[in-house]
Amino acid sequence: MSVQTTQSDKSRRTAGVTFAARLSFEDIRHGYHGRETLRGVSLTAEAGEVLCLLGPSGSGKTTLLRIAAGIEAQSSGRVLLNGRAVAGPDVFVPPEQRGIGLMFQDFALFPHMSVVENVRFGLTAMSAREARAEAMAALERVGLDHYADKFPHVLSGGEQQRVALARALAPRPGVLLMDEPFSGLDSRLKDTIRADTLAILRETRATAVVVTHDAEEAMRMADRIALLRDGKLVQVGTSDDLYRRPGDIFAASFFSEINEFSSVVRNGRVETPLGVADAAGLADGRAVAVAVRLSGVNVSVERGVIPARIVSRRFLGVVELLELAIPGSERPVRARIRADMLPTGLRDARISVDPQDILVFEKDSETPYIGETKIME
Repeated sequence: MSVQTTQSDKSRRTAGVTFAARLSFEDIRHGYHGRETLRGVSLTAEAGEVLCLLGPSGSGKTTLLRIAAGIEAQSSGRVLLNGRAVAGPDVFVPPEQRGIGLMFQDFALFPHMSVVENVRFGLTAMSAREARAEAMAALERVGLDHYADKFPHVLSGGEQQRVALARALAPRPGVLLMDEPFSGLDSRLKDTIRADTLAILRETRATAVVVTHDAEEAMRMADRIALLRDGKLVQVGTSDDLYRRPGDIFAASFFSEINEFSSVVRNGRVETPLGVADAAGLADGRAVAVAVRLSGVNVSVERGVIPARIVSRRFLGVVELLELAIPGSERPVRARIRADMLPTGLRDARISVDPQDILVFEKDSETPYIGETKIME
């Protein structure tokens, strides 16, 4: 049975409420074989918050999660739960005593155990009867109580994900850690499973820390997002903060596709192949990087200030991805526009740019200059 044909949300048991905990990292450092993988990360997940750790492979997301769970030990720094240190220079609380649940990327279900036995596995403080009753309640919350006596291999990927979620939530942890929990799912099911998971997390009110490399997934799920790169914390904020006010060009490129240009501030302006950007407030002679979001490049037959030749055109369903040759740029400029806005076979077009989709960063500090920037005719 597919995920869509399981019990409806109306008939599903409401998830049991947990006592959400506040999880804090203080100046966490960690390394492998002389290579520093986390470099002074300080971050807090507030009680009841869904916090996403976002970044490319190798940025330190999963390592930070494993340190919180007690599977890895940091080189220095502290991990605190509700203000009490659970890992630090003079303390190390074992994983099973932290009240932290961990959901692995591959779900890690025991193939020789039934679904209900998998879910009750961590309920060691209860009698066998009580543990089974609690496990069945957890399975009912995720709509899979009718699969209790089946084995994991007969379940779909989405159903296995739900079993893993039920197992992680059954002990009612104060913090739930999830390591790329949707990465192995079929893209057609991912949105549904993700929405259902978020609804269950809201019901339980547990603090959740979710690792992902997908910016859209983080924006869909998180109350706040912590963006990491090369073991360092780049920026923390809401999805609106990180999209509209990125801290550097890396953050800008992680949340949207961009065209990037190098330039220098002259008399409060920056010249680019897409026109002149206002950079009042930045010192003359300052080297800058100008980022223009693909969605902010408008392409039309006649309207626009910059002539362009369409080099390639890819139909992606709702949108089309264009590459355009323009004067002054050695590389094609990319644009993402709504499908069917341009006539088939069109070669010559004109470009204009939306001011809110232009970001100017100082190159040495990568501090953004945002707000008054605009492309001028």
